[in-house]
Amino acid sequence: MPPTDEALLDNPVYAALCGPHARFAQVRGRARRYPADVAPFLALPSSPSAQDWRDAAGLLAPGTYAAVRCSGAELPDAWQAVDAFDLVQMIGERVTGFDCPEAIPLGAADVPEMLKLVAQTAPGPFLTRTIELGDYLGIRRAGALVAMAGERFHLDGWTEISAICTKPDHRGQGLASQLVGALIAGIQLRSERVFLHVLSTNTGAIRLYEELGFRVRQTATITVVTRELRTLRH
Repeated sequence: MPPTDEALLDNPVYAALCGPHARFAQVRGRARRYPADVAPFLALPSSPSAQDWRDAAGLLAPGTYAAVRCSGAELPDAWQAVDAFDLVQMIGERVTGFDCPEAIPLGAADVPEMLKLVAQTAPGPFLTRTIELGDYLGIRRAGALVAMAGERFHLDGWTEISAICTKPDHRGQGLASQLVGALIAGIQLRSERVFLHVLSTNTGAIRLYEELGFRVRQTATITVVTRELRTLRH
């Protein structure tokens, strides 16, 4: 497998929107974001300037929300932190892809059922057009979708696995591991490496991914932001 630039993972949303996902990018200056129905992420260069934040403001209408890789303390005036999540970034160091006979490709027709599964399991953002970002696989039992996982951020040489979730009454059967293995197989066929993000509090998932051959690379804070609404003075 050819070498990959691990430094891209320091700012993965920006790397994706400047690279393989540039077709999705809404751009103003150096600021970029995904369309709001694809993914909720806003991206700035590392160490953004005041102008970068002004450009970002042009991509986010007042009263709407986006997720950005920074802490609330880094936000300039006119921006407000609504929520924050501490994430662990993991990269596949000793991962091996394998076939999952039960895994089936998911497409646009499956999105309503995928959204229902996401609502039950809260694996992270998955919206009406998120499926356009990459390949998604699912497992059905008695016709019902009970587990899924897919690809989200694509960087040069890297693909992120995301939206890993299993219906509560089907957990403990290894379905998530099977889907992750099948996705890894497809990613490795493209001579790419795999990474993912998981909440730092989800220690059970972190242990599972370590067992699958992932290692913790770094931690990061994702902050949900909005532009403050200005009150007109009379």
